[in-house]
Amino acid sequence: MPIARRDVLKLGVLVGGGAVSACNSAESPVRPDASGEPDYTVRIATGRVELAPDTVVSTTMYNGQFPGPLLRFTEGRPVVVDVHNDTGTPELLHWHGQFVPADVDGASEEGTPFIPAHGMRRLSFTPGPAGFRFYHTHVAAHGDLNRSTYTGQAGPVYIESKLNPGAYDQEVFLVLKEFEPALSQGGDMAQHFLAGSEVPELKSRGEKAMADSLARGMPHGYEVGYRAFSINGRKLGHGQPIKVKAGQRVLFHVLNASATEIRSLALPGHTFRVVALDGNPVPRQADVPVLWLGTAERASALVEMNRPGVWVLGDLSDDDRKNGMGTVIEYAGRSGPPQWAAPPAFTWDYRTFARAGAAARRPDHTFDFLVEKRNAADKGFNIWTLNGVPFNINTDKPVLDVERGRRYRMRFRNATDDIHPLHLHRHTFEVTRIAGTPTHGLHKDVVMLGGYQALDFDFTADQPGLSLFHCHQQLHMDYGFMLLLRCT
Repeated sequence: MPIARRDVLKLGVLVGGGAVSACNSAESPVRPDASGEPDYTVRIATGRVELAPDTVVSTTMYNGQFPGPLLRFTEGRPVVVDVHNDTGTPELLHWHGQFVPADVDGASEEGTPFIPAHGMRRLSFTPGPAGFRFYHTHVAAHGDLNRSTYTGQAGPVYIESKLNPGAYDQEVFLVLKEFEPALSQGGDMAQHFLAGSEVPELKSRGEKAMADSLARGMPHGYEVGYRAFSINGRKLGHGQPIKVKAGQRVLFHVLNASATEIRSLALPGHTFRVVALDGNPVPRQADVPVLWLGTAERASALVEMNRPGVWVLGDLSDDDRKNGMGTVIEYAGRSGPPQWAAPPAFTWDYRTFARAGAAARRPDHTFDFLVEKRNAADKGFNIWTLNGVPFNINTDKPVLDVERGRRYRMRFRNATDDIHPLHLHRHTFEVTRIAGTPTHGLHKDVVMLGGYQALDFDFTADQPGLSLFHCHQQLHMDYGFMLLLRCT
């Protein structure tokens, strides 16, 4: 059964339908000197995941399961993690959303050493900030759909805060993930759900670039599609349901662990009170009928269990639900086939959770970026550029210098029709302009930049060394949408 927040946890293991088992953290004292036995062990190996009796996939994962084990840390309390790589290729493990040293963060561009094939690395770090984070591989995939985030290498992290009172009855972790990827050409990404208006000059620029490419005889660049969909490693209708009781308040922690997809989630007759995004409390909690999550985004939301029945908690896409993107919510004393009903039309708007108006502190410097696409320019794959320059994996450039303690604004203008989930390593940023509106107070580590839209976020350069910035869509980052910040 899903756990109560009052339980003190060290390590949980997710199984189908969001159930968690755990052992007590007090049983394994932490050794800040990283000597002796580790507090956690993560093993990277290839195995098989039964999404359903008729859908068994072979993939690389953590500790022989998907999702990987739920790791519960305490904010500010050092931990030691041994990461074993039982595969035949070097690997990386990225601590997404945490403020950790560059050599631990898990990005080779920052200088993190690879975990050698059939080898291991011992990692010692102090977890933080508090909230819902996750861990995942960070190797490049390019055209190999058996590598990187196309695999099952993803697991949730929850960093306990000393001040969290836990005003809910159950806590459920949900990891959304597609399997069996395949390359395709053409197809449009859904845009209607994201608030904001297109900037005419950006749209004209992007459409002209695409028209010119097609006129030269170029095909549409490769995209990735999937044949199997899951929540917590099980397709809809398989695995155990999430069991609840009328009158309970359930806190759902939802992670979009996709390599490339934007995901939605709805529960008929219920609303989600969003209390945190990317693990960070929102300044304005709000009730919404649908959660929309870009690649690597997380949402924590309370649901009042006030509509007894058996329900499908699933994606808005009928095809994706049919192929597995959902799970079942079952009230005590109720039975029968799970029911689905589409929620009312809804637009996802980050401004709902932010405060209106400009941030109190102005940036010391602003970086302006124009995002563009070179259609099918690399053997059929799109190349993505920032200010006309793709990231060079051989030289790890471009690199932008920032000064420690200063506040920087990153201003993006998207001259493509794609939504880009923007991610900055080792920092939390503040969204300061979105959908044409100045905002403050909304702190994230991933934010969706809409097609032909503009967006600003601010961050304080408080992590010495190199920090990677990239689009979290695997195809985009592999083919140029990255840069490094060097803090001195």
